[in-house]
Amino acid sequence: MKDVVYLTLDSLIAIHDSMIEEYGGSFGIRDLGLIQSALARPQSSFGGEDLYQDIFSKAAALFHSLLFNHAFVDGNKRTSMVVTARFLAVNGYELDVSQKEFVAFPLRAENTHLDFEEIALWFKKHSKKIR
Repeated sequence: MKDVVYLTLDSLIAIHDSMIEEYGGSFGIRDLGLIQSALARPQSSFGGEDLYQDIFSKAAALFHSLLFNHAFVDGNKRTSMVVTARFLAVNGYELDVSQKEFVAFPLRAENTHLDFEEIALWFKKHSKKIR
């Protein structure tokens, strides 16, 4: 896999704040460590090998951590989806879903407790290469 571009803490927080500003909710970070952990998870390795071998499993790791850790005071579902879409975009993929599905997926993932593999498969199925 070519070099992966990872998002920064500042960019993630900026995305969250823009979501709150545009759609409403409460600003604020509940646990900075959980945000940092979510950003680090896709980069995890063991014995020199990436734990998440492709861009979709890396995206799923980021999404899963942001969605289920509830690191922000509000807007965790919105943030998890927009941040993951941005992560895919900077790595040459875009989500090919309707706005309705874009909004519904994090709700469904949280309400039905989708597991990591199901999330990774969803991102793979609904992404297309843009470069």
